[in-house]
Amino acid sequence: MADWVLRPATADDVEAVAEVRAVAMRADLERLGRYDENRVRQRLRDGFVPAHTRIIELDGLLAGCVALRPADDAHWLEHFYLAPHAQGRGIGTAVLRELVETADRSALRLRVDVLQGSPARRLYERHGFTFEHEDAVDVFLVRAPSPTPSLTRPRPRP
Repeated sequence: MADWVLRPATADDVEAVAEVRAVAMRADLERLGRYDENRVRQRLRDGFVPAHTRIIELDGLLAGCVALRPADDAHWLEHFYLAPHAQGRGIGTAVLRELVETADRSALRLRVDVLQGSPARRLYERHGFTFEHEDAVDVFLVRAPSPTPSLTRPRPRP
């Protein structure tokens, strides 16, 4: 797998991340008849909160992002995008695995929505997300925290 790292986002990252989003989502949005080159970028700008966002760097260059936004009953996994040159290299799986392990250690429920027909749904389902509901555009998934192994293993008796 390639050399990647997660780093905190800054306000200066917004335009580069908006571009990654536009490129990464184009095919799915076009398939649904919903691609608009300005709107796809503006939606990212409108929802970009650097404090909740991590930048994915591949070989020292921005290759994507992911955000975890706290909500009342869960954390929303949002803005998880990888540039095409970073896709298919196991990076998305590794980043998601790290986020899920962190959520499990903190006993956090995770929520995510994906576009109807998006192959990303399979990635989330492989990591324990399950169907919650859907609408004409999105499928909403949820993942309850897994108990830590130390809590599920029987303790030796004295």
